[in-house]
Parts: sequence; C-alpha cells; structure tokens
Amino acid sequence: MGQVLGCIQVAQSTVAISERFGKFEDVLDPGCHCVPWCLGSQIAGQLTLRVQQLDVRCETKTKDNVFVTVVASVQYRAVSEKAEDAFYKLTNTREQIQAYVFDVIRASVPKLYLDSVFEQKNDIAKSVEQELEKAMSAYGYEIVQTLIVDIEPDVNVKRAMNEINAAARMRLAANEKAEAEKILQIKKAEGEAESKYLAGLGVARQRQAIVDGLRDSVLNFSENVPGTSAKDIMDMVLITQYFDTMKDIGASSKSSSVFIPHGPGAVRDIATQIRDGLLQAQTMEK
Repeated sequence: MGQVLGCIQVAQSTVAISERFGKFEDVLDPGCHCVPWCLGSQIAGQLTLRVQQLDVRCETKTKDNVFVTVVASVQYRAVSEKAEDAFYKLTNTREQIQAYVFDVIRASVPKLYLDSVFEQKNDIAKSVEQELEKAMSAYGYEIVQTLIVDIEPDVNVKRAMNEINAAARMRLAANEKAEAEKILQIKKAEGEAESKYLAGLGVARQRQAIVDGLRDSVLNFSENVPGTSAKDIMDMVLITQYFDTMKDIGASSKSSSVFIPHGPGAVRDIATQIRDGLLQAQTMEK
C-alpha cells in the first residue's frame, strides 16, 4: 500500500538514493519518505553507512627474496555527506580497495628484509591507510582503520627460522651449562683445598699432642722411679706402642698384610728412628 501511495521506509544506518526521470534527485535519510512515482520519482538504490571490513591477501617477496603472504584488514564506510559520490562513482568498491592494497604492499615489502617486515608491519599498515584514504575520499568513502593481521612466509622458510632459533637457544644453553660446570669445579677445588688445609692442621695438632703426652709421661716416670733416664723411659714407651700396633694389626680382620722386620734389634732401630723424628720435630717447633 505504501508503494502504491509513493511512501518508502529507509532503515537506520542506511541512506536511499532518489532519482527523478533517471537523474539524481536527493539522498534520503533513515525514516519514512514520500516518493511520488507518478511524477517520475523512484529509488535507485540504498547505501549502508555501517563500517565494513575487507580482508586482502597479497603475495609478494622481501628484499632477501623470501616470498610472503601479507594479510591486510581494511575497515571502511560510506560518508553520508558524500553518498552521491559513493553510489555513482564506483562500480565495485571492494575490488577498488583491494587494488590499492596490492599496490602499496607490493611497493613497500620488497624494500625490507624478512625480519624488518615483522618489525615494521605497523608502518606498512599506515602506508596502506594513507594511500587508501587519499584515493577513496574522492569516491565518498572513509577509511576507518587498516591493520596488517598476518605475515605468512613460505613453510620451508618458517621451518628454517625455527631451526636457527632452536640452534641459538641450544648454544646459549650449552654456554650456561659449561659455566655452571666451571663454577662447580672451582667450588670443588676450593673445598678440597680447605679440607686439606684443615687436615694438615689436625695432623699438626695430633703430633703436638703426642709430643706433649710423651713429655709428661717421661717426667712423671722419672719422678716415680728414681735412677731411670729419659732415654730408658722413651725406649720403653716406644716399645709398648710398637707392640700395641702389632696387636691391633693382628686383631683386625680387614687390615692389609704388613711386612716389617721383627726382632730385638729391629725394635731398637724403630725406637731410635721414632725418637730421632720426635727430637727433630721439637727442634723445628722451637
């Protein structure tokens, strides 16, 4: 009934193009309008003012001769004030935008190396947006946003890049492992040096204690047994220790075999050697 009476309804975020006898007449905003068809007026079409998105896949190569596929996402919309230009000047808006995107990407990417393409993708997107804005504004369209959403190198190139990265990480891990082993070796050597130093102190203190004990024994024995000399007492003490050692060796089931000269003369020689060693030790301490 509305069409019979010449009334039409234009939806929100949409404008209608009105013609009279085939000539542009007016841009109709959202709402109800009267279009007297009997007077030659008609609706040539409608134009949406909503933001639209176009994803463009462009294959090109970089400066280091690596083929990549760049995916650009362009968001655009028609300007209501220029609805006449947007409706009449372009036959296929999406193909026009795609052609400009191809032109800018194929002019920009070949100047960059592959790594730089990833680093400067925002600059590439900005160049595409500026070129599109300059070209499409003449046709009544506004470029809202341009994004480089993906950069896809060849599969073999991606595999090679991953292998290079993995090799670099393995080399770093090997260096860190070697450094850790170096630190462990240094700490181990420092520990052994400290251990040997403390062991030496213990041996020195042990010998000093033995000397002090023997001296006290000789003095006490001389005081309690008149007529004995220090040499006689020392010989007796050394012979007693000698037999205690022989007893310990024979009583232990896990001790190794020890072959030593045994007899009265051998005992005398051993006593002489031990006594001389103790006297030399006392002389060095003084």
